[in-house]
Amino acid sequence: MTVKIKYFLFPIIFLTLCGCGFFGNESSKYEIIYNGEANNLKQAAKNNTKKKNEQYTIALVPKIEGIPYFKAVKEGALEAGRDIGVNIIYKGPSSASWLEQALVIEELIEENVDCIAVAADDPLKLGGVLQKARNRGIKVITWDADTDPEFRSFFINMVDPEILGRHVLDLLAWEVNEQGEYAIMTGSSTAANLNEWIKWIGIHKMENYPEMKLVEVVPTNEDPHKAYMAAQNLLEKHPNLKGIIGVSTLNPPAAAQAVKDAGKTGEIKVVGVSSPSQMKAFLLEGDAQWITLWSPQKLGYLTVSLAHNLLNDEMPYDGQQVPNIGAIKFDGDMVIMGRPIDFTKENVDQYDF
Repeated sequence: MTVKIKYFLFPIIFLTLCGCGFFGNESSKYEIIYNGEANNLKQAAKNNTKKKNEQYTIALVPKIEGIPYFKAVKEGALEAGRDIGVNIIYKGPSSASWLEQALVIEELIEENVDCIAVAADDPLKLGGVLQKARNRGIKVITWDADTDPEFRSFFINMVDPEILGRHVLDLLAWEVNEQGEYAIMTGSSTAANLNEWIKWIGIHKMENYPEMKLVEVVPTNEDPHKAYMAAQNLLEKHPNLKGIIGVSTLNPPAAAQAVKDAGKTGEIKVVGVSSPSQMKAFLLEGDAQWITLWSPQKLGYLTVSLAHNLLNDEMPYDGQQVPNIGAIKFDGDMVIMGRPIDFTKENVDQYDF
């Protein structure tokens, strides 16, 4: 049989990541976090007409607080705040809810921050509150997950969505000999980035893997308990299941745990998007086979860097060299940070995020 070469496997790169602690009280809406110091936010009210040498306040709003991925993004954002000399607020909802995100953004508008950078839980429903921010003179950008383009200046994407979607299916196809049933576990059903990846998984399957069959796409709303229950249900509902792709960072560990608990380690393959710290034990024990991710610290650092540039009327450009990040791509109104890194049992010990 002739083997078709169509895998998009990325080179395994050793990445040295700086460790950066958490500063201040995460729960208080009245804190600015900068250089390890907490300051009363109400003392920092300003009129959004700053000169380049004045200190800005940049607010990052993740999809949800508390999970390892977004904690790592926060580390990178705080590091950039210290390096650049800007105040950083990092505050998100307690669940993956666009309504909760909107309330956080409303608070930030009232505190009159200079820039709001949001990883959107819904691409359209946040439009009203983001437009309100823009009407107040607050710059708005998106990162990790986009909104409709009319609501922001540009979107910072981690990777090209086509490359990522095709890649994670290649990883599973490699493990299941390009045949059999598989399921996808996603986060919020409205998250634009996850839906874009799933779209490309589907396109790649149709073009290259006719003997693989997608049986279900299950949203878990970034909830680890719900993700574990969903994975258990998939194993019970689909007795011929050969693999699970997790496209948000909490889903691969939940799937791997369910496979392990069901005594199906090695029988059902687990791949997807997650962090090496979450997946290390599962990779080493064979409960999961491949995990891919970019550096979330770098994503946080890049977001703050480009937000600061925007406040100084500087848009990104293709090939731009960003300190501590390297060259970025810029296509239309989307920044692409770079390519993901693959983690397996052979290299997972090299990473600490």
